Amino acid sequence: MSKKTNKFSASDFGHEAEVPQENAFYFGPRNFKWMLIGLAFIVVGFLLMMGPDANTIDGKFDPNSWNDEIFSIRRIRIAPLFVVIGFVIEVYAILKRK
Repeated sequence: MSKKTNKFSASDFGHEAEVPQENAFYFGPRNFKWMLIGLAFIVVGFLLMMGPDANTIDGKFDPNSWNDEIFSIRRIRIAPLFVVIGFVIEVYAILKRK
């Protein structure tokens, strides 16, 4: 018999081709590293969104007052940006070849 290669020939007809078995798991260590980085961005984004609601002043609920802190740059712009960046990193980690 001749040496087996990835190409098929007439002499290989009827014989099962030997395919080298790689690790069947798609994700490698780098994929998991990127997934953890993405998860960290998402968690930080949600933590940045936390804070008192619109009717809470000094930790007490007051329906007659208004807290403008809910419209801060941190809660409206920066935190959602971190969450979106985290999801983009997650997609990259899933689609990246090992």
